[in-house]
Formats: sequence, C-alpha cells, structure tokens
Amino acid sequence: MNYRTIGVVELNSIALGIHTADEMSKAATVDLVMARPTCPGRFLVMVAGDTGAVKSSVEAGREIAGATVVDWFVLPSIHPDVLPALSGTTITPRISALGVIETYTVAACIVAADAAAKSGMVDLIEIRFAAGLAGKSFVTMTGDVGSVKSSVASGIEAVGDSGPVHSHVVIPSPSEDLKKHLQ
Repeated sequence: MNYRTIGVVELNSIALGIHTADEMSKAATVDLVMARPTCPGRFLVMVAGDTGAVKSSVEAGREIAGATVVDWFVLPSIHPDVLPALSGTTITPRISALGVIETYTVAACIVAADAAAKSGMVDLIEIRFAAGLAGKSFVTMTGDVGSVKSSVASGIEAVGDSGPVHSHVVIPSPSEDLKKHLQ
C-alpha cells in the first residue's frame, strides 16, 4: 500500500493496547497497519490513511489509552523508505558511511527515520524496534559522509529536545565485516 500519512500510539499496557487498536480502527476510516506487543511489555498501534482520518484515529487512541501512552505521533507525507525499513524489506544499497540513531521509544525512532530520510541523500537500511532491545529502537542509514551527518542531525532534531534519543553515531567508513551484518 502507498500510505501518505501514518499515526502511532505506543502504550505501556498490552491489554489496553489491544483495546486502543480496536477503538482507533473504529474512530475513523484508516487502515490498521500494525497492532502488536513490543518489549518491554509495550504495545504499538499504527494506522494509515488520509491526514484528517489519521489525526482523528490517533486522538481517539490517546484518549482511550490515557496515562498508558508512552509516545505518539502523526506524520503526514511519510517518506516512502520508512515503511519498507520498518518491515525489513529494504533492498540495501552499497553501504558507504553509516548513521545510527537510537531512541527510547518506537514512535521517536520512526519520527527520526522519516526526518533523516527527508533531509538528505541517504537510504534507510532498517528500523528495528523493541524486540529484545528493552524497549529501545534504532534506525540505520547509509550515504556519503556529509549526507549521513546531516540526516542524523535532522533525525535527532525532529525528535526534539525533550525527546527520547539515547545515542547516535556516524561511521565514515564501516568495515567490510560490519557491512555483512547490516545487509
């Protein structure tokens, strides 16, 4: 599917997450893209559709989830590389410089990945989230050194000053051994 706008509500309750997913899909005409538990005992709900419907759905989800909301967003005009990077279906180009942004929530990682992809000539390699990572997530990207540095900075900025960015790095020339593990 070619989604233009996605929205996410990330909760720290699985039971309430399932209820939230149900209510979000009923609140507006959206596609329920993802509704699944993640580590550590969180639940991620992702919807897609037109911007107004996604906003309504996310608003309903935040209301239902209440104090269990860990993070959330609505991203209009999502970069086309984000969903393939989330699903692990990215065709990895030749890896030049490597950029990594690590966040404390899945929602923040997706926001960072989208901003990074939109800001520079980089290719997203993968967005890995919250499975055996104690709830943290990370995005990897490649391109020339200048583009990767700029994109990593844009991704961090998009998450915001109070956002849950844990760490980030730019590796100008990763080893061939490392590259084998990233593709």
